[in-house]
Amino acid sequence: MGKTELATLAGGCFWCLEAVFDDLSGVLSVESGYSGGHVPNPTYRQVCSEVTGHAEAVQLTFDPAVISYKDILNVFFAIHDPTTLNRQGNDVGTSYRSAVFYHSDEQKAIAQEIIRKLTIQKLWPNPIVTEVTKFDKFYIAEDYHQEYFANNADQPYCRVVVAPKVAKFRKQYFDRLKK
Repeated sequence: MGKTELATLAGGCFWCLEAVFDDLSGVLSVESGYSGGHVPNPTYRQVCSEVTGHAEAVQLTFDPAVISYKDILNVFFAIHDPTTLNRQGNDVGTSYRSAVFYHSDEQKAIAQEIIRKLTIQKLWPNPIVTEVTKFDKFYIAEDYHQEYFANNADQPYCRVVVAPKVAKFRKQYFDRLKK
């Protein structure tokens, strides 16, 4: 394996994003955590209280020889609603905002180009509100949040919210799943 890259994304509950990206070929690891805020080492309780400025996010380590950053973002925009400001479904607050935390000028340009193309395509009735922000820090969430869906698939939130997103992703991206 050659060089790896990082992608840091927020699109609602990190359990959903982690569960999807765990299945995507070329993604080597996924960590749930917090990004985009101003409080060092925030806890889940602090982030949920909306006082830290952080979003629930995932940080992916991926192999760009297997999957491109553009492909990762295409999956990202397919699995969440980028038009709802500070919410995904019933999850409401800035911690559930849609955000791309770019690690390079190239990642920034790719994110902006995808948003521009999606806007032209008018896939959603409302404008895309995904923020594109320079990456600063990523704080790994508490251990019990890691691999949450894999370890808690029968939990009600997982059955009602996470499982349908994972199923939709697996159907839409069947050819891109890990074998």
